[in-house]
Amino acid sequence: MMRGNRTLTIGISLVAFSLMMFLLSFIWTPYDPLEINPELSLTSPSWSHWMGTDENGRDILSNIVLGSRATLITGVLAVVICMLLGVTIGIATAMSPKWVESPAIFGTDIVLALPTVLFAIVLAAVYGPSTYTAVFAIGIALSASVAQVTRREVNVILLADYVTAARASGSRNLRIVRTHVLPNLRASLFVQASGASAIAILAESTLSYLGLGTPPPDPSWGRMMASLQQYLIIDPIFPLWPGLAILITVLGFNLLGDGLREALDPTLRRDVE
Repeated sequence: MMRGNRTLTIGISLVAFSLMMFLLSFIWTPYDPLEINPELSLTSPSWSHWMGTDENGRDILSNIVLGSRATLITGVLAVVICMLLGVTIGIATAMSPKWVESPAIFGTDIVLALPTVLFAIVLAAVYGPSTYTAVFAIGIALSASVAQVTRREVNVILLADYVTAARASGSRNLRIVRTHVLPNLRASLFVQASGASAIAILAESTLSYLGLGTPPPDPSWGRMMASLQQYLIIDPIFPLWPGLAILITVLGFNLLGDGLREALDPTLRRDVE
């Protein structure tokens, strides 16, 4: 599957790099990420501090490694929520009678029209900014697009001859979903989950940048960018590091989704012979 598929190879490599950084945060960081040392405020990269220090003298590399927890955990949990909701709603809508399907499609379109970040801002205004607010806001907002794509694909699957034969033999909807719908959706769900992960991580970083994500003192990449951007004129390299971490992770999941689509979709698969 990976042979000749550069997009998939690069995507897996970038995602693996981000996941390794996430796992590393549980066992090691160069310095205590929360240790404040005013004497080392805004020092340039050196052998002691490879990425320099922030305005409080904290090691930037250590904060980026630890910040991967908040960003990736929030993104993954949001994707789990969006996939569970989206797939369930999409399948249920496709297999429901018209009088149920039409209102469900209308409701999905309403959620799709509401930007993820705006939805999170509304929830944060009601319940206060927190990791849980970001997770649920991102998950619910992304579930609409998953539901829409899933519904369309299930409608195609339900027109297949083997589904018609299964219904003629007396199979109930639940059995049809388990034996025919879900196996044929597997490839699409992998691609959707990868794309949703990229959007969720970018949305979490945006919320943290706005102060609506993971609250301090736990570091997050978005909040690091917000705190370091004011020193852009002094040295542009300071906000570069958290921005680069976000870029690598988001690009990795996007390329992973594109590579999976190319590998799993026969109409897009390259001739590697």
